Amino acid sequence: MSEPIKDPDRANLRLVSSPESEVYDLMRKPESTAERVKRLQAEARALALEQVEALEQTLIKAANMAREIAEGGDAYPVGAREIASRLSEDLPSKAETIKHIVHRAST
Repeated sequence: MSEPIKDPDRANLRLVSSPESEVYDLMRKPESTAERVKRLQAEARALALEQVEALEQTLIKAANMAREIAEGGDAYPVGAREIASRLSEDLPSKAETIKHIVHRAST
């Protein structure tokens, strides 16, 4: 029986289905420069997509934290609550915009 993945970084890996992304076969002839450029570009796009998606998730978490502070009452300074209130309204829409951009770029 296999054990569950305990490394949080491995849990976020994604399968990139692209003709340019493949496991490199050590027994085949070396790649041409053009083939290598295409493969590296595909890898760079996949990594960039992962980072943008991580930003989206971070914005959602920040919005939730800001909402908690905004609704936290007198325990938090008035100015901090006001800024947190604005952030809790702004950040979800920014995260949604990023989500749409990523969806458009990946289709």
